[in-house]
Amino acid sequence: MTATLIDGKARAARLKADVATAVAELAAGPGVQPGLAVVLVGNDPASEVYVASKVRDTAAAGMRSFEHRLAADTPEAELLALVERLNRDDAVDGILVQMPLPRHIDTDRVVSGIDPAKDVDGLTPWNAGLLVLGKPGLVPCTPQGCVILAKEAVGSLSGLNAVVVGRSILVGKPVALLLQSADATVTMAHSRTRDLPAVCRAADVLVVAAGRPELVRGDWVKPGACVIDVGINRVPAPDKGEGKTRLVGDVAFEEARAVAGSITPVPGGVGPMTIACLLANTVVAACRRRGHAVPAVLGR
Repeated sequence: MTATLIDGKARAARLKADVATAVAELAAGPGVQPGLAVVLVGNDPASEVYVASKVRDTAAAGMRSFEHRLAADTPEAELLALVERLNRDDAVDGILVQMPLPRHIDTDRVVSGIDPAKDVDGLTPWNAGLLVLGKPGLVPCTPQGCVILAKEAVGSLSGLNAVVVGRSILVGKPVALLLQSADATVTMAHSRTRDLPAVCRAADVLVVAAGRPELVRGDWVKPGACVIDVGINRVPAPDKGEGKTRLVGDVAFEEARAVAGSITPVPGGVGPMTIACLLANTVVAACRRRGHAVPAVLGR
């Protein structure tokens, strides 16, 4: 048995196309052009790549893109002042402050300073609370992408046993809440869970966001299960030459692929969905801020 690969790139491309259609509808109807502001502090190489992709995809969808690059030694007060200016700027519908921030900046304070109506990363306490309450809000992008891909693979999640490995506020906790909202029966597991392999083997849908390379082995996977691997880890690859590395997920891919019914690859699985969901959230934020209905193509 070889699992079906869940093509995150293809699903993300379809969602981006839907976003572009929604943006065109808003321009032709109420005359709204959503705007996304991205703030990068410092020059972390991975963050540079992510920000460039976000800026490019925002423009490609027909939205306005506002990019703010600050030096690594920018004082926290200066960053907070920029966030407040973006909160007041009516042309800006979404604000994303790229993580990680330099150590001298309090990430929680910066995130809490973002207007919840513009919090397209879904990380403010307000939006986190709405998610817990099951109320409409802006949902974190990576967890949202995970659930979209799981539904793509299995159809309805109602009644299925879902196990989430990892309890971070960025992925584990919100994805568990989203799965519950889809009527799955959810178990949250983590590094201290007793007999973690047995817990994972009970899952019809297994979402792994533990931040540990290839933690989940093939014999941890229930035959036919849907495996969503959120991890992205760079590990040594001596077979490619001295000093070379390769990307792996939190799941031992080849082992799990031989058992699972469907599985996301790394890269090319969950990653592409994060930016696509960010664009969709920006459109949703633009509509809600102005009292317009969200275009039907986004299904919200």
